Amino acid sequence: MQVGAALGRQLQRGDVVLLHGDLGAGKTTLAQGIAAALDVAGPVQSPTFTLAAEYDARLPDSTPVRLYHLDLYRLTDPAELESIGYEEYITPPDGVTVIEWPERAGHWLPETYLLITIAHDGAARRLSLSAVGVDAIVQERLQGIIAALRGESPHPPAPSPNSGRGGGRERGGVPAPG
Repeated sequence: MQVGAALGRQLQRGDVVLLHGDLGAGKTTLAQGIAAALDVAGPVQSPTFTLAAEYDARLPDSTPVRLYHLDLYRLTDPAELESIGYEEYITPPDGVTVIEWPERAGHWLPETYLLITIAHDGAARRLSLSAVGVDAIVQERLQGIIAALRGESPHPPAPSPNSGRGGGRERGGVPAPG
């Protein structure tokens, strides 16, 4: 949860975080850490059967936002995403979106996102971070997030490119299930 909390303190309105990893890798724990850093009250559980859950949250500067937590594990066809309003979740002008099992969405991914891949071997976890579809400002924010995860002092975050942006597009980039 500490890594998720460090990440959550760096997120901004409009950010989308994709969590990729095997069953039991720690995706939900990471999402719970993000939720804790965003001051979500109450328990945060993976919305495996409902696909999406929404929470009132606050950014570190006390700006109210929504946390959108999606779990696509039980998705059988990416076309099902339309029934839950997926397009709005991947372009969150009023919040932050965290998606577990993003590879189940097929090519329906946001234009920009932070991909966190979690590999585990027993108790040991290895995380890799990559930013997709980002410009220099977001690359700088990514460096700040990485610094925060390493326990270093990050630079103040730059604005998210997804803030106030509408319309997702079909995109690739999430590793296929291994």
